[in-house]
Amino acid sequence: MKLDLYDTKIIRCLEEAYGLCIESLTLLPIGADFKTTVYRVAAPLGKSYFLKVRSGPFLEASVTVPKYLWDLGARHVISPLPTKFGDLWLTLGAAKAVLYPYVEGHTGAGTPLSKEHWHDFGAAVKNLHLTGFPENVTQDIPKEQFSSTAGIVVKEFLTRIEGPPFETHVAKKTAAFLHSKSAEIRRIIEQTEILANILQSRPLEKVLCHADLHGWNLLIDQSSTLFIVDWDTLIFAPKERDLMFVGAGIWDTTLSQAEESAYFYAGYGQATINHEALCYYRFERILQDLEEYVTHIISSQREDAKSLAESFHYLTSNFRADGTIERAWASWKIASSRARGRS
Repeated sequence: MKLDLYDTKIIRCLEEAYGLCIESLTLLPIGADFKTTVYRVAAPLGKSYFLKVRSGPFLEASVTVPKYLWDLGARHVISPLPTKFGDLWLTLGAAKAVLYPYVEGHTGAGTPLSKEHWHDFGAAVKNLHLTGFPENVTQDIPKEQFSSTAGIVVKEFLTRIEGPPFETHVAKKTAAFLHSKSAEIRRIIEQTEILANILQSRPLEKVLCHADLHGWNLLIDQSSTLFIVDWDTLIFAPKERDLMFVGAGIWDTTLSQAEESAYFYAGYGQATINHEALCYYRFERILQDLEEYVTHIISSQREDAKSLAESFHYLTSNFRADGTIERAWASWKIASSRARGRS
């Protein structure tokens, strides 16, 4: 999705803010965030930059946290570049723009992570969870309340599909699919609400979490260095908010759950897992994905065939064999078994 900004205006703002001479601006067709657009910025002598333009909610911490980690010596982050005035972002109309060095590489979803990459991934997440941040770096980061609205929105979708038919082909296909899975989805919503009520009453330790640690947010450069990118979802939450991604089936790692865990925790270290929190986050992630993709499909005013087809694919992939839903219920069996053992 391209923002309603002229390329020439973007180039002029970048040149003024960063003192750059820009040769070209290329829209990059990557990412699944409908409120973010990214570009490759070409400068003389083969120099390139990565420009991220966000029209949705903007956390200042999404740039101050990786900058702080970089300044501490962490090299699993890509630090934003400051403007001539020392700012880490600039305003483009109603959007915020952040400029980074351009890193050539591939995502962890595009090419499977090696055993060494999983180790580095675990070590990087542990470093994040252990780092103490000053308040001025994290002041706009929310704290976990276990009160997400994703389940409410998905319930509304399930009611809406029983009404008048939708106009676009993909919307009709999505409505039919959701209707066929309605009972299963309602069961997920119910279980998520039960777990939220349990966790709200418990004094759980909260750490700073990235909260979106799937393969598409892991970048491997040409020297095989792993980076964690896209820090827009930061939250203070139980560590399971991040740990739930390991073995959740969100992307095809080509590894078994046991292998993912073994390789990741070799880098992260030993951890006592709250399985109810882990399970809650896996169910909640499923509902968030359903909300995001269904909203995109149903609210689309035109047949953007490629984008809508991708949304439908990602929506339905949650229900595949050994997918996110099946693995979430498997984690619930572990959580409920441990709860019975404590009673």
